[in-house]
Amino acid sequence: MQNKHWSKYQLLHEIVSNPNITVKGKHSYYSDCWDNGFEESVVRYLHGDKISREWQPRWEVDKLFIGNYVCIGAEVVILMGGNHTHRVDWFCLYPFMDYIDEAYVSKGDTHIADGVWIGMRAMIMPGITIGEGAVIAANSVVTKDVEPYSIVAGSPAKLVKRRFDPLVIEDLINLGIYSWSSEKFDALKRYLCASDINNLKNAAKAWDRQNKD
Repeated sequence: MQNKHWSKYQLLHEIVSNPNITVKGKHSYYSDCWDNGFEESVVRYLHGDKISREWQPRWEVDKLFIGNYVCIGAEVVILMGGNHTHRVDWFCLYPFMDYIDEAYVSKGDTHIADGVWIGMRAMIMPGITIGEGAVIAANSVVTKDVEPYSIVAGSPAKLVKRRFDPLVIEDLINLGIYSWSSEKFDALKRYLCASDINNLKNAAKAWDRQNKD
């Protein structure tokens, strides 16, 4: 991108071509104002990128799953498949090609759930699950799973606080707001852009009553 500006962004469902990346829905975006975009700059596949995914894989390539309404800040790094050949349980960390198959230990797939916000320049390590509605603070290094509706920060990232009371978080998860139809989601957007859980629950019940088959 030649004209850099903070307002530039990519809708992920429009630009992702890597078969190892699955994007749910049409609302997740990457703020690509300072780099070459999501696939080239954010998702760091050493094995499974645009070039190496044409090769015969030596092992199953890790998958990246991204939910809907995910906000990814500029210069985030999501470390993915092929980066797991430095065995800390071996005396030598070097990835010698004659032992590379033994050296590789998969970290598993990476899951970024619905409604997550990942701040600028954060790094997500392989095999991590980030729960629904979680916030990753800028410059954080995420090395462990992140609970739904929590805020983590630092290197390594640690819990700062939960966004809401545990009972409210339980209600939000049970409501399944990111599995609603687009019609229901749009109709209740005013209640989602607020913080009164009882109003949201009542509005959801009313909508369901009015829209029964």
